[in-house]
Amino acid sequence: MDSVSAQPPAYHNDKIAQEQKNEPGFEEDFNALKHGEVSDAFGNEEYAEIKYKTLKWWQCGLLMICESVSLGVLSLPNAVATLGMVPGVILIVGLGLLATYTGYNIGLMRERYPHIQNLGDAGEILLGPFGRELFGAGQFLFCIFVMGSHILTFRVMMNTITDHGTCSIVFALVGMLISLVLSIPRTMKGMTWISFASFISIFSAVMITMISVGVEDHPGRIIQATTETTLYTAFQAVSNIVFAYCAHVAFFGLISEMESPQDFKKSLFMLQGFEISLYLTAAVVIYYYVGSDVQSPALSAAGPLMKKVAYGIAIPTIVGAGVVNGHIGLKYIYFRLCAKSDLIHQRSFKSIAIWIGLGVTCWVVAWIIAEAIPVFSDLNSLISALFASWFSYGLSGIYWLHLNKGQWTSSPRKIALTILNVGIAIFGLALCVLGLYASGTAIHDDSSSASFSCKNTDT
Repeated sequence: MDSVSAQPPAYHNDKIAQEQKNEPGFEEDFNALKHGEVSDAFGNEEYAEIKYKTLKWWQCGLLMICESVSLGVLSLPNAVATLGMVPGVILIVGLGLLATYTGYNIGLMRERYPHIQNLGDAGEILLGPFGRELFGAGQFLFCIFVMGSHILTFRVMMNTITDHGTCSIVFALVGMLISLVLSIPRTMKGMTWISFASFISIFSAVMITMISVGVEDHPGRIIQATTETTLYTAFQAVSNIVFAYCAHVAFFGLISEMESPQDFKKSLFMLQGFEISLYLTAAVVIYYYVGSDVQSPALSAAGPLMKKVAYGIAIPTIVGAGVVNGHIGLKYIYFRLCAKSDLIHQRSFKSIAIWIGLGVTCWVVAWIIAEAIPVFSDLNSLISALFASWFSYGLSGIYWLHLNKGQWTSSPRKIALTILNVGIAIFGLALCVLGLYASGTAIHDDSSSASFSCKNTDT
């Protein structure tokens, strides 16, 4: 990539927000951009065969919705059943609003450092070469685990629709192969049609489930404002709510492929407004009508016939959202391997072979994870504790502290924001530690878990 030829992005000119201009180190960063010493992630694409910086803000928003509003919503009614109606509602809304603020911080970090394409780049800014490898590996592993979660849900869906028509491992393999084929496009714009289908799919499936549970009888249902629960079961439920807000891991990559990165805030508000509304409505309605016995994934709460209909309609999001997350993980490795040789901008046999080879390897690993931890809520809570706790929450607080270093106590407003962001970093740490304890205990104790088994353990 020819970084010298790349011009500074338009949003790093006189339109930069005044508070950004006043931050320490801004002048040095801006001057480096102005003289071509720092470029955005993909450099000058004027004559490139493959162009990446093509996303409009609404396309970016759709991709963010596809990546986030998928499997996470299916675990929320069960989380509310575990915590009780009042704590569940407070956490869904509160964590959603906090995720909006932390997403805004990610946008500020990318605005200051326009060469960031992935978490590894951000890690290098914070901790040097070690941070690059640590954050990059975390992003890649997160995507692999989410891919595994989608393969697992595909298996649940096929077992439900076919009444366990064949070995569960076969269903998981079919899901893996379909996802692999759909992962062939190399640009985020190539994922737009998948994200649109996924968006319509999950919305329709959740609506059908809410209507179905509303018209059916649920004798003996129990609705509780609060519940008594153990630490590990409560935190497993919290981890599943955090998992529902896990889109942040993709934000740097999505911003880097936008035509106008300054429009990222529109995409962020589009995502958060939709997902908070849908999450709250789906969780409350399904829990209210089904009660404390509601299952996870929530589509299973519909009747014998309607749950098959709901799963059938959900196929595009079960597959598509996994493909979008997989694309993000693949793009990280692909970018690391090919950026310096400019293969990322070529349609050569070598560049295509590397992309497909990475896809095959990653989807096989994701299938192994799905078979090793074959319980939906357990796998989601593990992913949340290990990765989403930091990517969606903890790290965003650290980004703000880095951007405002030297000004933490310069004004009452800065003091308040410093306290808030230190609290966000500590909150991320607590989610990670307690979430790992909860998910590890749940995986150990879950009697329905049967790794690499043909049995139908999904119902």
